[in-house]
Amino acid sequence: MDASFKIEETLNQLWDKIGVWMNAFILKLPNFIMAILIMVLFYFIARSIKRFLRKFLLHRVAQKSIQNITVKIAFIVILLMGFFISLSVLGLNKVLTSVLAGAGVLGLAIGLALQGTLSNTFGGVVLSFMHKIRINDYIETGEVKGFVSEITLRNVVLRQTDNNYVIVPNSKFVDNYFTNYSISTRSRIAVKCFVSYESDLQKVEDLVIRIISENFERNEGENVEFFFTEFGDYSISFMCRFWIDMVKIKEEHDARHKAIKLIKSHFEAEGIVIPYPIRTIEYGKKSSDLGRDTNHQENM
Repeated sequence: MDASFKIEETLNQLWDKIGVWMNAFILKLPNFIMAILIMVLFYFIARSIKRFLRKFLLHRVAQKSIQNITVKIAFIVILLMGFFISLSVLGLNKVLTSVLAGAGVLGLAIGLALQGTLSNTFGGVVLSFMHKIRINDYIETGEVKGFVSEITLRNVVLRQTDNNYVIVPNSKFVDNYFTNYSISTRSRIAVKCFVSYESDLQKVEDLVIRIISENFERNEGENVEFFFTEFGDYSISFMCRFWIDMVKIKEEHDARHKAIKLIKSHFEAEGIVIPYPIRTIEYGKKSSDLGRDTNHQENM
């Protein structure tokens, strides 16, 4: 009797608990439905604002990376607002405070464990708002060169001239230097060559300056510069610097290619020699054979 009485008492307590829960659920059901509706509403609001921002920024911000980052941040912020309002409707303000406190501790632990990843993420935000690096710019960082294809929250995608893609972490750009060849439309390049010691150096200088000046456009203040740089073993070296239109590395190669052909053809026409070393290599003979050949030549 005692055992059956205890089982019956336990079941009654369980049903009482379930009844309390059901009553609480029924009382909270309107709030629960309202919270779901708020989340759905804020989701569609976030999507609408995302589309609006994308169209708005399309005509006002040239940087595609800024457009993407701004749209993503706005979308996430609006969803978080809807989530917090939903918790308030459910009366979970204390729970929300506890969650935020726990999230702070957890965020600190995750931040320490993922320093590299978070550094890249922060670097992606910084790079997206930098005007010194844009989509389709030709840049160089370390030993990597290429056109900027994409800027994400973790890395920068570079398309190299051979059409291969290189993924570079954002922290490499934020912490180290990089060269952007596409910021300025004019750049100065150098062509190096050498002439024989018998050449008239003044004639060489005047000829090269004239060739470059006549075949490459110059803006105000952009002079052609010529310098003899070194006495070599068999020649005198010189360098000529001049300005070209350049936003891609191919334009530098084209200009140097053109300048070298012009200099060589004019040097040939003027009888100016571009020397090169001549070496005679003998092999396959022993020293005794060379001695006999020498004696034979002396006897003759």
